[in-house]
Amino acid sequence: MTKKPIPKPKPTPDTRDKLTLYVTLMVSTTLCISVLAMVISFMLGLWAKEVDNAEIFKMISPAFSTLIGGMIGFLSGIKLMQNDDKSKSCKD
Repeated sequence: MTKKPIPKPKPTPDTRDKLTLYVTLMVSTTLCISVLAMVISFMLGLWAKEVDNAEIFKMISPAFSTLIGGMIGFLSGIKLMQNDDKSKSCKD
């Protein structure tokens, strides 16, 4: 009779990891929805005859850049802090 190896228990993620995942998913979802809304408004502005295309791009471009930069900075900050915490715990 052969012995079966004892399965190792899966590590359960702690509250901080769950919160980080939840916040990352919320920010990613918000970013996707916002970008889709802005792209749709860009596209509608391109084909609308009563709207000057230069004015649409002049009004929306700064908000688009700020939103994208802020969200990507936030996501990268979360991931960098998560990696930083793991490297500190490995050294201890």
